[in-house]
Amino acid sequence: MKVELAAKAGFCFGVKRAVDTVYQEAASGTSPVYTFGPIIHNEEVIADLEKKGVHMIRSLEEARALKAGTIVIRSHGVPKQVQDALTDAGLNVVDATCPFVKKIHNIVHEYSSKGYFVLIIGSADHPEVEGIVGWAHPDRYKVISSEEEARSFEPPETDKICVVAQTTFNHKKFQDMVEIIRKIEYDEMSTAENRINFRIFDTICSATKERQEAASALARQVDAMIVIGGASSSNTRKLYEICAENCRNTYFIQTREDLEHSDFLRFGYVGITAGASTPNNIIEEVQKYVRCEL
Repeated sequence: MKVELAAKAGFCFGVKRAVDTVYQEAASGTSPVYTFGPIIHNEEVIADLEKKGVHMIRSLEEARALKAGTIVIRSHGVPKQVQDALTDAGLNVVDATCPFVKKIHNIVHEYSSKGYFVLIIGSADHPEVEGIVGWAHPDRYKVISSEEEARSFEPPETDKICVVAQTTFNHKKFQDMVEIIRKIEYDEMSTAENRINFRIFDTICSATKERQEAASALARQVDAMIVIGGASSSNTRKLYEICAENCRNTYFIQTREDLEHSDFLRFGYVGITAGASTPNNIIEEVQKYVRCEL
């Protein structure tokens, strides 16, 4: 059997930076360490941090109840109101927001202050998008996640719209939705003077694009494809969707244990990819298991 790992897979820069930050704070031993929500979407990493004394809080009420400690803001980021409230609580706040996500916060905050309506392409219930929304004017934003929603989007009473995307959104889908939105604007506006001024920012991070492209290329060649990642990981779900489109034998797993009782010996060529929140040790274990080395 031939087993091949996608050219780009596993931890991205932003995730590694966030995880390393928490481990460093925990190792310092200077104060109790908390994360505001799960630092990343990987249950194995969260469990290991808990063993090292890192606790997770999910609300401002929990944060305000703390008498001392360090709160690490997760890689997905948080709304501006939450970030300000954590700082005002008098605790030590360490911002581990992914720099690519922080860039979106800055764009949204800047263009909202200039009177732009903000259109966010992403999953409304994803913590990254929830954080992005918190940097927009509360009355001038909308989140859409599908081509159907893009087609039904009605431009608000404004001549300025800023478009951004969740960093882990499917890149091709983002481009298709932008084209739909542009066409609606073109059809609706009768004169150049009335046309909306669109500022479109492709904020899907380079690591996401590279992983999606590498996974798609590998999935087209193999007999079976394994996608590794947390069950709640958005970028891993996108990888699974892309692989499933190109390889009918595509499997979504979290750890090697999920492969037990699976017979991969019937496949001659197996591909493996992993979401941006998947540690290298889990990827290596899966590779060894498929090669019958464990």
